[in-house]
Amino acid sequence: MRTNLVLGATVALLLGAALPAPASAAAGVHWGPVQSAGGHGGYAKADVWISDFSAETFQVYGKLYDRDPHRDHCATVRARFHYAGGGTGWSRAKSTCSPSGSFRLSSDGEIKRVDVRVCVYDTARRATLKCHHDAITPEIIAGWPQ
Repeated sequence: MRTNLVLGATVALLLGAALPAPASAAAGVHWGPVQSAGGHGGYAKADVWISDFSAETFQVYGKLYDRDPHRDHCATVRARFHYAGGGTGWSRAKSTCSPSGSFRLSSDGEIKRVDVRVCVYDTARRATLKCHHDAITPEIIAGWPQ
C-alpha cells in the first residue's frame, strides 16, 4: 500500500498534478472551482473540497489561485458557516498573492450549510473586490461520487 502511495505521488509530481488529500480528508467531497467575478485585470479562483457535513468540525480546503496580474491584488477565500444549532460565523480569510497557495478553513461545530466566498483583495486600498460565493448544503451534494 505504501509503495502505491509513493509511486502515485511520484507520478503526480512528474505530471504536475496535485497530490492526493491526506487520509484525514479522505472522506472529502470535491465541490470544484469557485471563481470571483472577472474584471480588467483578472480574477481569483479556489478549487474547493469539503468535509462531511456530519463532522463535528466542518472543513473547507483546497487551492487558492491569484489570477490578477496587478501587483497590489491578491486572491482571498473565506467561509460563512451556518450552524446546526442556529447562528452563523465567518472563518478567518486566507489569502495568497502568489500564483497559488493552499487553504484550510474550519468551523467551530456541526453545520447545516456553508457559503464559500472568493474575492480579489486590493492591498493598497484594503478592499475586497469582485466577490462571488457558492452556497453548499448537504442536499446539493447528496449522492455525489466521493
